[in-house]
Amino acid sequence: MCPSNAGAAGDSPSPNVSTSIPAAIPSEDVLLQRELDRVPREVLAHVVDVHCHPTDSDFGMTSEFVKELPVRICAMSTRRSDQEPVAKLARAHPEKVIPCFGYHPWFYHWISLEPSSKEAHYRALFLPASPPPKPEHVSAFEKLLPFLPEPTPLSEVITDVRARLTAFPHAMLGEVGIDRVCRIPYSYPADPPYASSYNDGGDGGDREGGSRELSPFTIPLEHQLAILEAQLALAVELKRNVSLHSVKCQQATGELLDRMKTRFGAAWLRISIDLHSCGLSAQTWQQISVRLVSPPSQNHYSYSVESPGLTLGTSSQKRHPNVFLSLSTAINARSPAHKALAAACAPDRILVESDFHDVRRSAPYTWHMLCTVAAVKGWRVEDKWEYAPDAEEEEWGAVRRFEENWRLFERGRHEELVTKKRRRDRAIEEWEASVEDD
Repeated sequence: MCPSNAGAAGDSPSPNVSTSIPAAIPSEDVLLQRELDRVPREVLAHVVDVHCHPTDSDFGMTSEFVKELPVRICAMSTRRSDQEPVAKLARAHPEKVIPCFGYHPWFYHWISLEPSSKEAHYRALFLPASPPPKPEHVSAFEKLLPFLPEPTPLSEVITDVRARLTAFPHAMLGEVGIDRVCRIPYSYPADPPYASSYNDGGDGGDREGGSRELSPFTIPLEHQLAILEAQLALAVELKRNVSLHSVKCQQATGELLDRMKTRFGAAWLRISIDLHSCGLSAQTWQQISVRLVSPPSQNHYSYSVESPGLTLGTSSQKRHPNVFLSLSTAINARSPAHKALAAACAPDRILVESDFHDVRRSAPYTWHMLCTVAAVKGWRVEDKWEYAPDAEEEEWGAVRRFEENWRLFERGRHEELVTKKRRRDRAIEEWEASVEDD
């Protein structure tokens, strides 16, 4: 079942799940597949890989493998050239694939906010007039410019995403976000499938060609936020959930969520946001997810109710009740901090994913992270599926908990719990404002 329960490598796999491990896949993946082979298919049918990139690999292989995939997947788009492959995969396998349409921050420099020529657009991003650019940056820009495509107006991007979300009523917005790390490569844009150019296991700019020469340029955060917020506004309008990328942007992410909540109010809480392969520290997550409401003399933020850092005698409420996090073995397991993050997260706000471009790795990697979180939380992992419709929560195992979390995420329509004291304070503020107006 899970790693701690797995038998010896020579044990025969369970007949519940068909195994097909290509010889080219590394041995670590073979071990994860063997763990998965011990899990009954009736259990895996309740698992959702909430973030992956299956259309980055050969479409024929991907579509054929999805037919027998034991889990459901949320298939991400990242740029103009992969929106249609994701739609095609979802049309072919509607019971297995939840399509996600949107533009990834690694490619936001290809999008223009205002009409301009190609050189003027990229020069404004990478060589702003103030302060005067360094000579080596001018040389780097001249070397990079021939590789860059003609920019696409943001209005066209939003039109494209709107049309695709409208065509698929249950589709999500994704993958969108912000990233301070990604540097622009000296290479032409790739056509799908993109996996042939990947640095195996890469991320943060090296998913697409980690061995390629990189320029010194990153995409200005202000430009990224303008494009991201336009996509988020569309998600609010169409009531679509979001898969959000955030790398080295902890403060900016918190500020973004606060800004969206203020801007859209109750409409923002109707949708769910997943911080995918979440790289936030446990403390930052607690600041985003929980607000301290008493005593008023203490700091505005506090730890989650589960955390031993919460001061006894205080009360708390969800600062962003519509924000979830998901973890992946491919990305988060590189650091032991992901276990502290899992421990800090409320049990109903955590999801799991593979974040892989090869659909053959979707189920084994998602299952591995599910088992990791279950071990951190002390949840049992089901070896069969025997739940009464009205089973009490204390009877749930890890798979049932993650399934309920996904349903909560998918449903949206979150509510902000307001304490009596806060309602009283709000009423006083409204009365004082009315007196001032008089």
